[in-house]
Amino acid sequence: MPESLQLLLQRIHPVDRSLGAVVQAHLDDLTKPKGSLGRLEEIAMQFILATGSLAPSLKKKKICCFAADHGVAAEGVSAFPAEVTPQMVYNMVRGGAAINVLSRHAGADLDVVDVGVNHDFAGLAGLVHKKIGPGSANIACGPAMSEAEALQAVLCGAELAAEAEKAGYSLLGTGEMGIANTTAATALYAVLLGVLPETITGRGTGIDNERFEHKKAVIRKAIDVNRSGCGTPFAALAALGGYEIAAIAGFVLGAAACRIPVVVDGFISSAGAVAAMKICPAVTDYLFFSHVSNEQGHKTVMQQLGLRPILDLDLRLGEGTGAALAMQVIDGALKVYNGMATFSSAQVSEKSGESRG
Repeated sequence: MPESLQLLLQRIHPVDRSLGAVVQAHLDDLTKPKGSLGRLEEIAMQFILATGSLAPSLKKKKICCFAADHGVAAEGVSAFPAEVTPQMVYNMVRGGAAINVLSRHAGADLDVVDVGVNHDFAGLAGLVHKKIGPGSANIACGPAMSEAEALQAVLCGAELAAEAEKAGYSLLGTGEMGIANTTAATALYAVLLGVLPETITGRGTGIDNERFEHKKAVIRKAIDVNRSGCGTPFAALAALGGYEIAAIAGFVLGAAACRIPVVVDGFISSAGAVAAMKICPAVTDYLFFSHVSNEQGHKTVMQQLGLRPILDLDLRLGEGTGAALAMQVIDGALKVYNGMATFSSAQVSEKSGESRG
């Protein structure tokens, strides 16, 4: 493993679960039946353990939408041409995409980050310019990236997380844009989790049956071609991922190193998060999985990992849309924790025979 990545991982520690008893006592003292707010109580607990603060606050939220192209698009695995990636980046920068609307609704700032789009955005204001290369290589023919390029993408994501921490953000979210990235993500899941690609391959942008079967064949070929180069999670990320998936993995790792919780978007973002989890299992403590994607296989992946996303709205857009929506649920959970009266202070009678202790 590269030394710079090792140094990053050394800063990531499991959460201090000894705080859990104090947090649970406060949750149980709120003026409601114990556990009656269900997952809102679990979410508040997870956020507090991740940050280590018994006075949790969401002063500032940010979503980073990472954009990159994929060489495997040349195999005809998407219903849309590769030109859509830069077109959508322009749309996001202008404020016209779904993620723009939903991030504003969530009160979250949005950074659109070019880590590997095959287009020259020189001078484009409002875009975070971090291009590593003009799109990853075709995984059906060989590795998507060299390990040096993958490391650059990971460290780019980690740097953006560190900058967000310095700027006072207390909750981060992931998003992505890249034609053919469901193909790369599916291949990466299959290798990292040891699942058959056929069981998790979906229709992505809405391909027909013929192209769907072709997509499955391309994914199988990509795995076979790169199998010898996938000996470690990081190597698999380089061989089968893409610049934006690697940057998301780094963003997650960097946020965990800063003790900032991250809300992970759908199928593609989860692939980056799973790669980060395989590289450093402790990072799991800092992740909220926002929603169950309607992309086939996401539910299978979540179940295999024992993860329970916050929402299930049949979303399959990406961009960070699910993360923006889930941020509002997290915000609500923390407001309940901080703002409700307690039995101790409100002079409300508890359930007969029940003790807070």
